[in-house]
Amino acid sequence: MSNLNTKATAQNTYDAIVVGSGISGGWAAKELTEKGLKVLMLERGRNIEHIKDYTTAMKKPWEFEHRGWLTEEQKRTHPVQKRDYPYQEYNESFWVNDLECPYTEVKRFDWYRGFHVGGKSLMWGRQSYRLSDLNFEDNLKDGHGNDWPIRYKDIAPWYDYVEKFAGISGQAENYPHFPDGQFLPPMEMNCVEKSVKKRIEDHWKKARIMTIGRTANLTVEHGGRGKCQYRNLCSRGCPFGAYFSTQSSTLPAAVATGNLTVRPYSLVNQILYDKESQKAKGVLVIDSESMEHIEYYAKIIFVNGSTLGSTFLLLNSVSNEFPNGLGNGSGQLGHNLMDHHFRCGASGRAEGFDDKYTYGRRANGIYIPRYRNVGGDKRDYVRGFGYQGGAGRGNWHAEVAEMAFGGEFKDQMTVPGAWNMGLGGFGESLPYYENRVYIDKTKKDKWGQNVLAIDCEFKENEQKMRIDMMNDAAEMLEAAGMKDVKTFDNGSSPGMAIHEMGTARMGNDPKNSVLNKWNQMHEVKNVFVTDGSCMPSAACQNPSLTYMALTARAADYAVSELKKNNI
Repeated sequence: MSNLNTKATAQNTYDAIVVGSGISGGWAAKELTEKGLKVLMLERGRNIEHIKDYTTAMKKPWEFEHRGWLTEEQKRTHPVQKRDYPYQEYNESFWVNDLECPYTEVKRFDWYRGFHVGGKSLMWGRQSYRLSDLNFEDNLKDGHGNDWPIRYKDIAPWYDYVEKFAGISGQAENYPHFPDGQFLPPMEMNCVEKSVKKRIEDHWKKARIMTIGRTANLTVEHGGRGKCQYRNLCSRGCPFGAYFSTQSSTLPAAVATGNLTVRPYSLVNQILYDKESQKAKGVLVIDSESMEHIEYYAKIIFVNGSTLGSTFLLLNSVSNEFPNGLGNGSGQLGHNLMDHHFRCGASGRAEGFDDKYTYGRRANGIYIPRYRNVGGDKRDYVRGFGYQGGAGRGNWHAEVAEMAFGGEFKDQMTVPGAWNMGLGGFGESLPYYENRVYIDKTKKDKWGQNVLAIDCEFKENEQKMRIDMMNDAAEMLEAAGMKDVKTFDNGSSPGMAIHEMGTARMGNDPKNSVLNKWNQMHEVKNVFVTDGSCMPSAACQNPSLTYMALTARAADYAVSELKKNNI
């Protein structure tokens, strides 16, 4: 017995475990460590160190072997990731190999994933908008989904808190249902965008507004981080720390406390439930390199593995007490999956600005907040949409390809093409119970786990909304003086917007929700879920800022309850 390690359990015991290291996981680690807890952060993929591991961030276009194009082998190993623009040679190491971690598409669902420290905080679009009481009350008013257990006043101070730390640039507008925040100086619109903004707001008398995007890109130095360099290469990782990510922001703060342990290559397979205490006692981890199974223990567990990753973990955490998944007495776990629908709108050509051009590559566009089904406006669908977009000049190559030679061709290369302006809608999808995920026990991944099956679709309400998303965009561009305005609908499948949410929703009633108003599981009091899976509705705004605020709020509550011995 001389080699018996009697301290084994103690060595694997922490005050808190955080599952996942993306936007919400990073915030959980920061808040819990700063409040004095010893925290273990578990990440299923590799470590990525700030600056050092952004290996393509400073490369010139000609330094890429395939000039940004994917190889046939990359296409073969990434059949899902290749479906849209995010996966490219410039950042290919940030995306998963789909063959290693398959899933079952009952209906098409594009699941974009990155297994590494920082998660999608390294690749996100950075648009950062608050939800308003319009969004928190919609479910109650129109009867879709369950009522949110919180209102804007509950989360407003936490929006303030996370915005001040993360650094959100934007313009205050004092526009109903579009709350202003704690903004750094806004980025500037270009000349065409300024003209379109004025004409839209004059035409609709401020019933519709256009503003510069509210983005987690720094316009001034902030918190020891450098400001945006207007390179628009954000998806490669930012060595200047100019956009919010786990690596640039929350992780350094957590590390500075001396209370954080980060363990990469740690795939959390189950949350372990203790029948006697009626709490979770820890987690079972599969070392994703060695395949070793290890248990870690903690007083509280924050689940931040991304919407579908977290829900898989909860569904996979079965016991005699929870045969259908941890904390799933309501039967709602895995249901009410949502994503935004987009890729439709309009574009047009601007005249009268041929003597103007832009400087730099602004990593941001414009935003038009929701105005449909607000106040007295009533449509043949519920909820609404916002627009993102922008104006820019095309290039010389718009001319006839066969004429592309000779002296005139060289002259033409020095002259930019026409100004164009586009508006693309982002629409809210409803929380349908039948849009769901469940564990497919007929298929396994590289690590021997069963895989997730996804059965989700957009329905009639979303299709009706898309008609307005196109026609309204055209109407606004025409009112703004654009020429040759054309509408487009390029189709949108769930998952494409990478804003998946729902499946472990918050609510006041344990009979129809998984989490309470503090993101705490109704049935397992020491487990908190604060990523996108907690959302009872989607709104039409980009959701990541809300995840940050909910996480900071939940961490504050969790530590308070822990100190009171309530969990």
